Amino acid sequence: MLEIYFESYGCTANHNSTEIMKGLVKQAGLNITSNLKLADLIVINSCIVKEPTEEKIRRKITELLKQGKKIILAGCMPRINYKKLQESNLFLLGINHAKDIVKLIQDIQEDNYDSQKYIDDKHEIKINLPKISKEKFIGINQISEGCLGSCSYCIVRLAKGKLFSYPQEKIIQSVKDDVAAGCREIWITSQDNASYGNEDEEYSLPKLLKEILEIKGNFFIRIGMMNPNNVLKILPELIEIYKHPKMFKFLHIPIQSGSNKILKAMNRKYKREDVLKIIKAFQKEIPNVTISSDVIVGFPGETEKDFQDTLDLVKKMNPEILNRSNFYERPGTPAAKLKKVNPEVVKKRAVELSKLHLEICNQNQQKWENWEGKVIVSQKGFENTYLARNNEYKLFVVQSKDKSILGKTINVKVKRLMPHYLISEVTK
Repeated sequence: MLEIYFESYGCTANHNSTEIMKGLVKQAGLNITSNLKLADLIVINSCIVKEPTEEKIRRKITELLKQGKKIILAGCMPRINYKKLQESNLFLLGINHAKDIVKLIQDIQEDNYDSQKYIDDKHEIKINLPKISKEKFIGINQISEGCLGSCSYCIVRLAKGKLFSYPQEKIIQSVKDDVAAGCREIWITSQDNASYGNEDEEYSLPKLLKEILEIKGNFFIRIGMMNPNNVLKILPELIEIYKHPKMFKFLHIPIQSGSNKILKAMNRKYKREDVLKIIKAFQKEIPNVTISSDVIVGFPGETEKDFQDTLDLVKKMNPEILNRSNFYERPGTPAAKLKKVNPEVVKKRAVELSKLHLEICNQNQQKWENWEGKVIVSQKGFENTYLARNNEYKLFVVQSKDKSILGKTINVKVKRLMPHYLISEVTK
């Protein structure tokens, strides 16, 4: 019996694709191992957003091939680096071929592998499929693949292609299945959730969310990343939906820069004023909304004034979560041809942004001192701790030896404030 090992990198959608591949492999009667040394076949679901991540995956592949291992490389890397990835014992599975994992394994076993067959472009609906997840109480549901953007720095759009929204009825059924299986958190994910349905010039996310909210069960919905230009199209409807008691008050709006000049160079299709309009509207109607955002530091042409504009926007947004990336040129993108900012300047700015965000987090946490209330416990933490969220999507680290709290709604009291989480204990 084949022993298959899985390793996943990148976004939530990527991890969901790995869950699906695991489910299909298990359904086919094959064994999944957590021991890399025992694996007959290693599946690496790759990410190419950042150069360091891609290089880490390349080094891992080189090391494993030297050990005589057979590797299936899935995810974004195969389509972008197809010609550079022609190696013995390295088998490619394109981003839109996750459902072909079992057939690929059969072809490898029968020495009948044809790389082109598993790399060509096609639409694939990654939903309503068997899946194996590390998290029993979190159900990840992809609602689309690709995007309609043309950001000058982004290599993912070259790998995933144009927007392809999955049928609403299939998404609804997938969520129903997750809820029936006991999931307490439903994560809606894609490259840009706000663009759902927009390939047909419709903004269908509000309609989809309303349908999901009608599903019976005790669960919360978390909406993943949404680009500002598409959020603006559905802003009033979206805010009303967020008021629903089943909605996590979690808003992920990637800004990338606070400078209109840089946003234009990035081809981001919105201005800083648009971001502020969205944030102010949400914070007015939902005061405790948790803001998450993304910033690229050192984009080509970024001056000190541009960077100060970014700091200013971050201050006004007051995000609890900030994913900071230093600019890395990605091959085949327009930004790769632009003159780079001095690396030492980029490092200095990155430190300054991180320092600002730490100050924001420490300030935000003050209002939660000695807070008491209900949280959903969805994940196991280290040792005798569990990870939980309340309706505002605050992260609580709950100290408890009681394993039965996992998956339940419990009462907790905050005992200690940390910059990015709240250490808590169970109360009655």
